[in-house]
Amino acid sequence: MGHDKNYIFKPEANTEPVFLSGIQALVELPKLQIQIDQSQQLKTAGLISGYRGSPLGGYDQMLWKHEAELKKLNIVFQPGLNEDLAATALWGSQMQAAFGPSPYQGVFGIWYGKGPGIDRSGDVFRTANMFGTSALGGVLAVAGDDHTAQSSTFPHQSDGIFQAVAMPILQPSNVAEVIQFGLAGIALSRYSGLWVALKTVADVIEAAATVRLNELPVFLNPPPSETLLNWDANLKWPAQRFELETRLIEHKLPAAKAWARLNRIDRKIHMATAPQFAIVSVGKAHQDLMQALQYLGLDQQLEHYGISIYKVGMSWPLEDKGMLEFIHGHARVLVLEEKRSIVEIQLKEMLYHHEIKPQVFGKRTPQGQHFLPETGEYSSALVAEKIVEFLQQPSALQDKIKALGHDILLGPAVEQRSPFFCSGCPHNTSTQVPEGAIAGAGIGCHIMALMMPERHTHTFSQMGGEGMHWVGAAPFSDMPHIFQNLGDGTYEHSGILAIRAAIAAKTNITFKILYNDAVAMTGGQPAEGNNDPARISRQLAAEGIQQLCLVSEQPERWQGHTDLAPNCKILHRDELAVIQQEYQAYQGVSAIIYDQTCAAEKRRRRKQNRLAASSKRAFIYDRVCEGCGDCSVQSNCIAIEPIQTPQGLKRKVNQSSCNQDLSCIKGFCPSFIELEGAELHHPMDEGLDYLHYLDHVATIQVPQMTSHN
Repeated sequence: MGHDKNYIFKPEANTEPVFLSGIQALVELPKLQIQIDQSQQLKTAGLISGYRGSPLGGYDQMLWKHEAELKKLNIVFQPGLNEDLAATALWGSQMQAAFGPSPYQGVFGIWYGKGPGIDRSGDVFRTANMFGTSALGGVLAVAGDDHTAQSSTFPHQSDGIFQAVAMPILQPSNVAEVIQFGLAGIALSRYSGLWVALKTVADVIEAAATVRLNELPVFLNPPPSETLLNWDANLKWPAQRFELETRLIEHKLPAAKAWARLNRIDRKIHMATAPQFAIVSVGKAHQDLMQALQYLGLDQQLEHYGISIYKVGMSWPLEDKGMLEFIHGHARVLVLEEKRSIVEIQLKEMLYHHEIKPQVFGKRTPQGQHFLPETGEYSSALVAEKIVEFLQQPSALQDKIKALGHDILLGPAVEQRSPFFCSGCPHNTSTQVPEGAIAGAGIGCHIMALMMPERHTHTFSQMGGEGMHWVGAAPFSDMPHIFQNLGDGTYEHSGILAIRAAIAAKTNITFKILYNDAVAMTGGQPAEGNNDPARISRQLAAEGIQQLCLVSEQPERWQGHTDLAPNCKILHRDELAVIQQEYQAYQGVSAIIYDQTCAAEKRRRRKQNRLAASSKRAFIYDRVCEGCGDCSVQSNCIAIEPIQTPQGLKRKVNQSSCNQDLSCIKGFCPSFIELEGAELHHPMDEGLDYLHYLDHVATIQVPQMTSHN
């Protein structure tokens, strides 16, 4: 990041390069910040809080693994119940002096969350940012953006939210910059009094690289401002709210620009001696640019074409002096940034009242035509094609584009795979509804019921809004009732408020709270608050729900359980249809707690010897099987697979993917065989067909049978 040797911190313990993923880099970040503070004789601590979500889904798990080491460095990991409550806790860490004496001079904070969590936390971000950070604290908000909705309901981009709440945005383009810009964000936050965002995307945070931690930048501060930028205990709300706004707009944001310029957060990658074309890249798009230049052979011909490259590290507010110095003398400027424009708009605004008037290409050409897409994500091939158009060198470079070949330009053909429940997933059963009923989905694995017409699940909501669609539509609908699926993690996060709202509105609805004992979509973490079915039943009863039932795969576990709400019935999961029909006719809010542990989590726990292995396995005898597929209908399980035999198309149980839920045997089918104590062969022996496998583990007498058909 362009510092003199006098301003480099060299941790003694970090002499060798290390191989880190982006998530691991985020774990190293607070430890390195403590080391830097200690080298300056500062006694500081750290607080990390937020809420999981891809591409930051594994951050909390990695922090738990390092919890003992973090604790020694006075770094507290405190997962948030939800995103905005976590942000509020970090806001409090910056006002520690308001709560009396502390052994620490300051507490820095790291918040984390994916795009939708950033949306819901806007109120906290705005208010906390207005009040400011402490001079030896600082807050870094790590944003996980999912530009292509790989694990989200829709593509999202957090830049606009951060801009709206006046938080500077740093955009790392690789794993090393996750650490560099993370440290920069904390330093900038301390100096300016602003919360600072660190925007990450999957291609950066889920990547891995060799990183040198033996030389870390120690950032410089511009001369102190005449106006106090950090949290000021003397400024009281509401009397000084206009003073807080003035400090934010007129002092803190200009201070952030000055700090970024002094520390060269934005930097020149190459400056042509005879400049013609300027290319400005932002975040992950910088990777695409450098790869595209290599594809085209331009990485060795920048001088020949007069190409200069400028890498923006702080995309908002854009540091204007450095940018204007860079583009001076260039005839054309290309701005490469994914999704909606942030840097391009600021650049055009800078140039409006400036004597320099290069042509700016970005989302649009200078003539107003569409140029770079606002949807999806960039690829190096896309950037290569746009660079050729931008340079106006069709004869010289178009041949290189063609020479790249179809595979590089369009990418390899990838088969589309529809998401589906894991084998043995509790939602295979829990999302079923009676004939003629409809259901709503929400955030969680159960949302995949939307893609299964037989589940009659037609709508979904944001996290915590489950059921509220029906609260609004019910007064105007001839439909008397719906079922609403609600994950246990979402219930704890914010879903209980929607249940409370439905009760207040006297809505006819049955909430099915799917308690699968793990936040399955992000790696099987426990839901914050350590809720369990018994506690949930008491909470629901206390809210006023009279019709309440616990449905379980092991109902005997709950018989005589004193912690359950007194009005809570206990049924086997096979009786789900019966209780749903009963509640369908009930006037008011009812609730079913569906208790069955996540199948993938069961598999993990069995491998880790934290859960006893199931003693039963199911097999299908293909000589009896007629291939009717009723086993798939009964179980909705992907471990039931078709197999072509000399007698025609039959079914088999894929023992490798089977999680031993045994729902497949519910149908009336004589082809199923259950084995007690069977164990899978070593992979070396997988060449055996499954009947020989059965002969190996047990002696089986197959009686004469006829199909029930």
